[in-house]
Amino acid sequence: MTETPLTLAEVESLARTAHAGQTDKAGRPYAEHLAAVADGVRARGGDAEQIAAAWLHDSVEDDALSEEWLTAAALTPRTKAIVRAVTKRTGEEPEAYARRILATPGALLVKQADLAHNADPERLAVLDEPTRKRLTEKYARMRALLGPEQRGRTLGQRS
Repeated sequence: MTETPLTLAEVESLARTAHAGQTDKAGRPYAEHLAAVADGVRARGGDAEQIAAAWLHDSVEDDALSEEWLTAAALTPRTKAIVRAVTKRTGEEPEAYARRILATPGALLVKQADLAHNADPERLAVLDEPTRKRLTEKYARMRALLGPEQRGRTLGQRS
């Protein structure tokens, strides 16, 4: 890459702008979720590329930014790979999604931070019972697919 990658401040600003006006299932500004995931990655020892990916982790999936934008963006190849890995594809089975995350260096840490915030009891408590139950089961299934063997590894590692 000959172009200097965007700084974390630039990535954060871009993500906040891309998701402006969007809210989560509880009606909160979506940028709060992005910030929480980025903070979670940082707290888990993630590096700048993973933190950048955390800010952008839902951008393509939510159509806030396009795949074409991601391809052309001034981001490192690793950051782009992590964003692509954690982007759910229409009709994709959870098992295939989990395999892609596990196969992409650095992606597991971003997904773990995303799941941790999504499954936060305080966030879930404001939802109606059927939605809370459905999401709790969905997040538990994804954690199981990502595997308990991952807990003992240094999840921020580049390998």
